[in-house]
Amino acid sequence: MAESMMLKGALAGFLATAPMTLAMDAMHRQLPAHERYPLPPSEITAELTEEAGVRQHLDPPEHIALTMLAHFGYGAAAGALYGPISRHTGLSPVASGVVFGLGVWTVSYLGLLPALGILRSATEHPARRNELMIASHVVWGAATGLLTSSLSEQE
Repeated sequence: MAESMMLKGALAGFLATAPMTLAMDAMHRQLPAHERYPLPPSEITAELTEEAGVRQHLDPPEHIALTMLAHFGYGAAAGALYGPISRHTGLSPVASGVVFGLGVWTVSYLGLLPALGILRSATEHPARRNELMIASHVVWGAATGLLTSSLSEQE
């Protein structure tokens, strides 16, 4: 049962990354010009490919493709963690997904990514950028919650 829920959560997280990405892009275009530097998925990919010594070998379309692959993969991995706990939160699918999405943002942008030296802490970014990323994770969480619940009902 837990494995099945992990797979359903992974699929839901993967699919939920699409509306999240669209929301991120739309909100990013609304930022003031000086705050429209690359979004975290692109920054993370740039940092990791630099560390791997391959960044200079990637052209812009390859960087974008690798960014999307990593971004959707991270969404699937986070969704896999959400799947098994989704039925035990006592909250609606949307509410539990949103809470989980906010947790993913917190752990990623205030903990894991800065600790690994991959991205500056969210505390070092402008408030509007943090609002954009938090809102994007709310979108991802809500969609992940709904999709996981829907996939579970199809058993």
